[in-house]
Amino acid sequence: MLHLIYILAFTILAFLAVRNLIRSLLTVGMESQRYNSHQGGGFGRTAARNARDIHPELLDESGNVVKEPLMVMRSLSVQDARTQLDNLYQSSPGSAEEARDDN
Repeated sequence: MLHLIYILAFTILAFLAVRNLIRSLLTVGMESQRYNSHQGGGFGRTAARNARDIHPELLDESGNVVKEPLMVMRSLSVQDARTQLDNLYQSSPGSAEEARDDN
């Protein structure tokens, strides 16, 4: 009997979770459509007009919207990465003490 109660309780919880998930997805979808319709299709003159709605990290020093990529990554070979990590390790404050302890 106890097993049936557990199954019923978890079934009810699962339905509530799925219902809440669907409701949240619908709410986010409606809000994004409403936000996009007010924007007028992207970062242009409306973005400058609505600068208070834009995250501060997307603005430069003068308050204009930044249009270039915010993060650029370059690829490293495994040997270059290993060399850089070794240099960092050997320049750390505790590395000289550990080298003396190993000898």
